[in-house]
Amino acid sequence: MYDIKALYEAESVEQAIRLLTEHPQAQIIAGGSDVLVQMREGKRAGKELVSIYGIDAMRGVSYEEDGAIRIGSLTSFSHITKDPIIQEHINVLGEAVDMVGGPQIRNIGTIGGNTCNGVTSADSASTLHAWDAIVEITGPEGVRRIPIHEFYIKAGTVDLRPGELQTAIIIPKAAYEGYFGHYIKYAMRNAMDIATTGCSVNVKLSPDKRIMEDVRIAYGVAGPVPLRAFKAEQAAKGKPAEAEYVKAFAQTVLEDIRPRDSWRASKAFRQHIAVVLAERALRKSIELAGGEIHE
Repeated sequence: MYDIKALYEAESVEQAIRLLTEHPQAQIIAGGSDVLVQMREGKRAGKELVSIYGIDAMRGVSYEEDGAIRIGSLTSFSHITKDPIIQEHINVLGEAVDMVGGPQIRNIGTIGGNTCNGVTSADSASTLHAWDAIVEITGPEGVRRIPIHEFYIKAGTVDLRPGELQTAIIIPKAAYEGYFGHYIKYAMRNAMDIATTGCSVNVKLSPDKRIMEDVRIAYGVAGPVPLRAFKAEQAAKGKPAEAEYVKAFAQTVLEDIRPRDSWRASKAFRQHIAVVLAERALRKSIELAGGEIHE
């Protein structure tokens, strides 16, 4: 059924790095929800595999010393959705990954696998971009941390060098404290479908809840990789939480996004949906933050 040349099982990050160094053509496998399907289709036939699924140190959600939220790369979607730290500070991430596939996929699929695929449609990716996530990568030269927007190089390609693996995703305290967010996935059907467009917005309101002190927005399937709409963010930052500014923010995303025509949707349709989703997601984020849109 599966054409696998060899399977090596790592019990620690250090052992995984050694195995990847010794077998430079090997493919990392975690939950296997993507890799095994690709092997069955013949796309990765005859590959060596290094399984990291047994490395428990790469699982779970915790706080770092500076208050940042650390999500181990082997943490499953189901675990993320139910985790109390996620629910308290970045519940939108739990909501986003709860839209991935069906229950079986969410039980075995991991946040690391979802981001390391490098696909623009990954439900976690746009939300992590909107929360200024940092990707922790461990390899033969040690540990390096890079902003998630630098991790994505091009469609299907991420910044993983020989012998490296992604070990965690970090959400800095400054990126989540005081922010509230909402993610909307537009797909052709409600369940188990790849996003036609995904939009994640978060907002930080002034103490009186009337001014948008900061807004961040990111998209999936609006370009070859997940991306932030920085011009739209600047258009909303410091503006009153009023309908005219929310609408202006949504229209400005057209200056940032780069959708294309595909069999799923036309470029024009994706542009239209991007504007609609931006307005809806910002409105909901303002509501979650305790604000009220003044029409």
